[in-house]
Amino acid sequence: GAPTISIFLKPPGVIPPGGSTTICCICQCSYGSFVLYKGSHQLRALEQSGSRAEFSISNATYEDRGTYHCHYLEGGTVLARSDDLEVSVEEIRLPRPHLSVLPGHEVSVGADVMFRCTTTQPSTGCYLYLEGQMRAQLLSREQGDYNLSHVQNSDSGRYSCQCYTMSASREWSAVSNTLDLVVR
Repeated sequence: GAPTISIFLKPPGVIPPGGSTTICCICQCSYGSFVLYKGSHQLRALEQSGSRAEFSISNATYEDRGTYHCHYLEGGTVLARSDDLEVSVEEIRLPRPHLSVLPGHEVSVGADVMFRCTTTQPSTGCYLYLEGQMRAQLLSREQGDYNLSHVQNSDSGRYSCQCYTMSASREWSAVSNTLDLVVR
């Protein structure tokens, strides 16, 4: 079958104006090249090492927000296209939340884990990010707790959270500390 490409932000999250992030494209493939698109507009070819390509956004502006995707080519033929990645650039107005994990950051396969994103701001929603994954998990509203049951090795990795006000003019927090979860 055709190779699949994953696309994600490193570090993940909503970027403040002037902030920076990297768009990463990874493919289980051999020696072709990657091209990054924003909407239907082709950006320059990506800096590449093996099956991974990166595109840096530094000093972000509102022009950087939008929908990005990668194409993987061999000999000029497009063999695969990633999903769409939404990049958000927003003012950061809320303080940085704190992410913790229970029972701890080293657990055995099959264990239940709870991530807690603690913020001083009332009535916020929070997202939990796992670096290397495209989709954030929305944390449950009451506590900012997210339960991960029966963890697998694929749940290992670097987590962070980010919160926003539930009001009409959504305001964002900075991204929390990062936590490395190790599933043994």
